[in-house]
Amino acid sequence: MKAMILAAGKGERMRPLTLHTPKPLLPVAGKPLIQWHIEALRRAGIDQLVINHAWLGEQLEEAFGDGSALDVCISWSAEEQPLETAGGIVRALPLLGSEPFLLVNGDIWCDVDFADLRLPPGKLAHLVLVPNPPFKQGGDFLLEGGAVSNPTDDERGRAQTFSGISVLSPILFEGLPGGPRPLAPLLRTAADQGLVSGEIHAGQWIDVGTPERLQQASIQAERG
Repeated sequence: MKAMILAAGKGERMRPLTLHTPKPLLPVAGKPLIQWHIEALRRAGIDQLVINHAWLGEQLEEAFGDGSALDVCISWSAEEQPLETAGGIVRALPLLGSEPFLLVNGDIWCDVDFADLRLPPGKLAHLVLVPNPPFKQGGDFLLEGGAVSNPTDDERGRAQTFSGISVLSPILFEGLPGGPRPLAPLLRTAADQGLVSGEIHAGQWIDVGTPERLQQASIQAERG
């Protein structure tokens, strides 16, 4: 299975740290944030990686090149403008191939074991969900009996947050034109059709969206 790491975001909430450095290169415990993902994927036996980029993306390519220094093979999907999650995936599909692939947001830090993730037969997506973080009032999806569904307004309090980690089938993106496009509407439509499964990760997970959370990730990483 191949993996795609999403690294095209501009990191507006991380300014001024991201004015001259792409968010995935910001250090967590002395190591670029994205490198934690690359090394975790390699430990899981996933060494064929696709990474998209836009803002200051040339710095990412300079830092990691073809990935050989970390014992992986990296294919780069450059975007002239950010295409959002689904748009970036559509652009990268020729690099990802026709089999299900692992998708990882580049701006999270976690201890998820990628080796355990699979797409069940008959599903278009398998989502890793996490307990709602303190800064978030309600969750994104409900998980019951391994099946993911969309919560009503009354159910959001017991819904869980999408971690930004999933296994997706390329079929989910069939027929979509190029251009900016979010992923969430595609997942919600597939969930309504009973085509999304999921699991809960109860370990470490941080949405590295602010300088404070970047520092929190460093503290957690140093603790192991």
